[in-house]
Amino acid sequence: MLGDTAGGDRSGRRALILVENLSVPFDRRVWQECTTLRDAGWTVHVICPRGNRRDTEAEAEIDGVRIHRYPLRAATGGPAGYPREYGSALWHTLRLARKVGPVDVVHACNPPDLLFLPALWLKRRGARFVFDQHDLVPELYLSRFGRGKDLLYRAVCGLERLTYRTADVVLATNESYRDVAVRRGGRRAEDVFVVRSAPDVARFHPVPAEPGLMRGKPHLLCYLGVMGPQDGVDYALRALAKLRDELGRTDWHAVFVGAGDTFDAMVELSRRLGLADHVEFTGRVPDADLVRYLSTADVCLSPDPHNPLNDVSTMNKVLEYMVMGRPIVSFDLREARVSAGDAAVYAAGNDEAAFAGLVAELLDDPERRARMGAIGRERINGPLAWRNSQTALLAAYAAACRGLTPVSSSAALRTGKRPRR
Repeated sequence: MLGDTAGGDRSGRRALILVENLSVPFDRRVWQECTTLRDAGWTVHVICPRGNRRDTEAEAEIDGVRIHRYPLRAATGGPAGYPREYGSALWHTLRLARKVGPVDVVHACNPPDLLFLPALWLKRRGARFVFDQHDLVPELYLSRFGRGKDLLYRAVCGLERLTYRTADVVLATNESYRDVAVRRGGRRAEDVFVVRSAPDVARFHPVPAEPGLMRGKPHLLCYLGVMGPQDGVDYALRALAKLRDELGRTDWHAVFVGAGDTFDAMVELSRRLGLADHVEFTGRVPDADLVRYLSTADVCLSPDPHNPLNDVSTMNKVLEYMVMGRPIVSFDLREARVSAGDAAVYAAGNDEAAFAGLVAELLDDPERRARMGAIGRERINGPLAWRNSQTALLAAYAAACRGLTPVSSSAALRTGKRPRR
């Protein structure tokens, strides 16, 4: 039973999960963590921003998880816009944490590396702090803004160190992140648990292909994900222009599913490259439409360029392509190989021409595409399955709570104080 892993009983411990950069349950990793803890007997509260089109209610209880949301305007215009966003997020987080009351565990998901502040406040009231490191913020800063190791870079490094120091347990999304926590963060190896993200196999499963989505072409190419400065949509578009101009291939239609800071710029780049008749931008779409596109795609694109962040990060889109049984073209990134293995082919050195050539090779080889797709599905249902991450998550919580008296007694909840051991 899951509950037996989480501290040995189902006594109703309380967890508070803090998220700043996405709403919940839209944040799929956080939602899977919430439901895993719920199934293990925890009472789970989440504090997160409201979404723009979904997750808009200030308060919600979904499948037994209690969600508290606050209004937040995302920063624009570079690093200077972040103090207002983060200041507002911290104020609302502390306000709502007081409303939630005592908890056994505060579980903070970055970015930013500022949520150790409300976590520290809760630690002083008896909670244990689990740091869920979704991104390496120093590498994110270098990759997103291109400003080098300036004063702000040194500041985010300092915030990361403080977060590591404050945490009782660290969750890493892969072995590369775990190595950073131990080597750079000074954490003991036994206090860092790898909890890999994994797609929800109940949400993602192939449906019959829809030829109409190809817009009259023999093949469909698909990109799924965020469109930010570090996500490589521009690399994909330039590679598609080379596929057309240098390889003479016009037998494809491409769909880019998702949104982000550079969405408008990427639409404009596609026009400048003369790809408007070949490329479709959908924005965010409902899950049912996403599954339709992925089920129809012949090849899926993972154009994240090689940089300090991408090389060591696990890309959710790669995992979602794999669960749908789609072959992948990627640049040669360390963690992309760990995730996809032979379910992908890899272009070296951010080489857009090589990327285009690999797309062409796969379009010409349906048997190879089928083999790669089968490999991906086997990996998602085997070593990369969420059930393995559930075990690691609950082991991390058990380690965090070792020797901790539960806060769930009625007296503790009335007074806001943890009962004495």
